[in-house]
Amino acid sequence: MDTYGLIGFPLKHSFSARFFTEKFKKENIDAEYLNFEIEDILQIREVILSNPHLKGLNVTIPYKEQVIPFLDELSPEAEKIGAVNVIKINRNQNDRQDYYLKGYNTDYTGFKKSIETLIKSDIHEKALVLGTGGASKAVVQALNDLGIEWKHVSRTTGENKFTYEELTPEIINDYRIIINATPVGTFPNIHECPKIPYQYLTPHHILYDLVYNPSETLFLKKGKAQGSTVKNGEEMLLLQALEAWKIWTT
Repeated sequence: MDTYGLIGFPLKHSFSARFFTEKFKKENIDAEYLNFEIEDILQIREVILSNPHLKGLNVTIPYKEQVIPFLDELSPEAEKIGAVNVIKINRNQNDRQDYYLKGYNTDYTGFKKSIETLIKSDIHEKALVLGTGGASKAVVQALNDLGIEWKHVSRTTGENKFTYEELTPEIINDYRIIINATPVGTFPNIHECPKIPYQYLTPHHILYDLVYNPSETLFLKKGKAQGSTVKNGEEMLLLQALEAWKIWTT
């Protein structure tokens, strides 16, 4: 039986495990999907060696960038983005301990397809990306390719960045797409949200949350209360998972 899985830490609530387990059952695919909760990226070798039928991995927080030195090859988009969320494992049929790892980024495809239908070019010209981690890298590449100017928002100062304290009414009015690429607000911490000045949001704003559990985070609730268009990360996850399956099976 072929095995697929997810590496990350912690892995309390995994969309991927649920999605692929249901897919395998519904389509009578003889495969299993396992969560590999590893506390150090060095454990990836142990995961691969102790699961000889493992053909592919999803990668989540905090390893989307840390995993890159362990890979033999990157797809062009993963190389450009600098983050990986899908690994294809090719093994030597004569020696299962001999393997070749190629990294991909399907977060990019999932996010781009999921947000582009909401964007009105005459209104949505600039975006704020909350967070600077691996997930945000796919987001900003998609924004570049959609022709949207962007800046990160972070707790620390830096190039092409605002801090949360610097977000004025003028900035919020200027940047009408706001994307939460942090895990803030994820279950069970449903009463938390990124610290932006929600009172300045308008019906012209799009609030997009990569978080999908809960389906409506406090970030999205506060945006909806101001009349903004809101969307969670579930469609992005679905699209990136389907893209990952295509990579693993072709």
